[in-house]
Amino acid sequence: MAGRKFDACAPSKPNKAVNRKGRKFDQVVEGARQVFMSDGFDGASVDDIAKAAGVSKATLYAYFPDKKLLFLEVAKTECKRQAEACFDVLQEGATLRDVLLSGAQHMIRFFISDFAQGVFRLCVAESERFPEFGRDFYTSGPMMARNRLLEAFRAANDSGAMQIDDLQLASDQFVELCKTDIWPRLIFGISREFSEEEIARVATGAVDVIFARYGV
Repeated sequence: MAGRKFDACAPSKPNKAVNRKGRKFDQVVEGARQVFMSDGFDGASVDDIAKAAGVSKATLYAYFPDKKLLFLEVAKTECKRQAEACFDVLQEGATLRDVLLSGAQHMIRFFISDFAQGVFRLCVAESERFPEFGRDFYTSGPMMARNRLLEAFRAANDSGAMQIDDLQLASDQFVELCKTDIWPRLIFGISREFSEEEIARVATGAVDVIFARYGV
């Protein structure tokens, strides 16, 4: 990918270096999202992001002096969007099994995406120097998905469809079940692509285990 790369060295207080003021902030983040989703963290360049955002490189640097800061901002925005989308079927009158199955498949597809893997690698790589990267990502994505699950399980308790004493534990168990087999193969480099059949197998298995444990 042609174009000048960002400075790879993060500032000492990365979460305080971002300038969120100005009418072009959202424009920059959206342009960066398009490039990061297409080219990944390593492939993103100043020229490509500025072009996608419709701003000058000077404007880009005014908001984000460091590539990691911009990637984290995009990650937080995208993960929030994904978390909200996971269980939107809740509002469509679907059955609880349909809600969980749809949410599981959505989560798995996001887990295995190049974008999510880039976020994971960055958070792990910078966890000691900049633990706020991981904390901000968790708050913006995984914790939101967990809260949506809590809503679903609380509603299931209230309706008598399930009997769950520890809603938080059940939510965490469901998320981890959605990583079964696929996640370790992915992070250890055993597999990079997964078929729809594999995704459906893990998602269905996760839902079946939850119903076997908590269903009434």
